[in-house]
Amino acid sequence: MGGLAGDDIGYDSEEWAAVRPRQITPEQWQRFEGYMREILTALGMPDGSPATADTPRRYLRAIFEATSGYEGDEKLVTAFPTECRGGPDCRISQVVEGPIPFFSLCEHHTLPFFGTAYIGYVAHEHILGLSKLTRLLRLFARRFSVQERIGQQLADALERILLPHGVAVHLEAVHLCTQMRGVREIESTTRTTYWRGTYDTESQLRMEFFELSGPRSAGHGRA
Repeated sequence: MGGLAGDDIGYDSEEWAAVRPRQITPEQWQRFEGYMREILTALGMPDGSPATADTPRRYLRAIFEATSGYEGDEKLVTAFPTECRGGPDCRISQVVEGPIPFFSLCEHHTLPFFGTAYIGYVAHEHILGLSKLTRLLRLFARRFSVQERIGQQLADALERILLPHGVAVHLEAVHLCTQMRGVREIESTTRTTYWRGTYDTESQLRMEFFELSGPRSAGHGRA
């Protein structure tokens, strides 16, 4: 299966535009559906009823769609110049976007986790189209992953694409792997925050980011 891995991130526009569709043959799909039917029926699902006859195929298709982030996004990166031409004067303000909803699959149990992201950056000579922040988040979230990795990938990618003064990423998510199994923490929400550049060194900038984005954990510290 092809796709842009986190370690492959760069600010080469051609690299970000690369799309590598995953190739699964009809024979493979048929074999995989047989595996899923065997597993699901062994777990207790009635086999062949009107409601479940097509469940193995639907399940596999749903998982395939939920992990489309491995295939890249040809419309991902469109950077625009700012009015800045270097020097400290371009640090006029920060760009903050959110809440941006996301869904992902935990790589430990393949159960969903979902929530919202708040993304901020202090531009230098380039800004990113606002819709691209959503696309970037989905690129990383639509994989088998963990919340911590998604936040790190977002922060690192924005640093490399825009070369900004600073980047901030805050994620809030509910994890079904802790609600449906294990300790069954029904009310638990996981929050992770990542700072790069000026956000890492200037506490006032971090406070302004939380004030502008308004996440519930405005007092959250460094991650």
